[in-house]
Amino acid sequence: MTVTVLGIDVDDELVTRWRGWLMPERQPFVVPMALARQRGWADDRAALAFELVDTFELYAVMPDQAIVLLDRATVQELPAEVRRAQPAPHRWPTSDTAADTTRTLRYMERGRVLSRHREVTEVQWRDAAALAGARSLAGTFVGGSGPNCFGAVMAAAGIPGAAEEWMQLPPFEDWLAASTRPGGRDEDAGTVLLWRDTDGAPAHSAVTLGNGWVLNKASQGWMSPVQVLAVRNVISRSRFRGLRLERRLLV
Repeated sequence: MTVTVLGIDVDDELVTRWRGWLMPERQPFVVPMALARQRGWADDRAALAFELVDTFELYAVMPDQAIVLLDRATVQELPAEVRRAQPAPHRWPTSDTAADTTRTLRYMERGRVLSRHREVTEVQWRDAAALAGARSLAGTFVGGSGPNCFGAVMAAAGIPGAAEEWMQLPPFEDWLAASTRPGGRDEDAGTVLLWRDTDGAPAHSAVTLGNGWVLNKASQGWMSPVQVLAVRNVISRSRFRGLRLERRLLV
């Protein structure tokens, strides 16, 4: 059985995994290190799955803080100010699996836009033939956290295995230098859109499919699919202070 999420068909097995990542029985909480030691709670940050890091937004935990896995009952032992200071909401599972699944699907779609891969015509896919991996990647969820926008762009250009990798900046920059040159137009296929930060490091990337479409993976999070969107929408949603957009053409 499948459901459609953000315009993408998803099977029950993946939805079950999503539910487990969104509302596990034991959930990570950021607490002062002194409190963790006082209670005898181990700092679990080194063993935390990437999916839980992304669910609970555990990106800026300080050295004087611990990440501890707690069940719902034990959470009541936390001071109220610690519970209020968590980076992201905690959603606890219930005995109603169907209701929890509905909550999970609502979470997946909240604040995100539909993939428009079904609107790309056969002629348009043929015109984008140089992007050998784009069609099979468009309108998919990778299946977990880690794979990111840089790997998605490389995979669309035909690099085997890149779609499943947490692509780091050095290999991505090497690929850019070897496989692209400055230039390209938004309306043509094969233009790599590259946003760099104030230090010049890549912050995000996508690749155009032609006819106003772009292949885009918004983040490395498990909740982020590889989507086909309108180029103008991706550019407008990627305008952040300190980022500049450059264009490079696949060669």
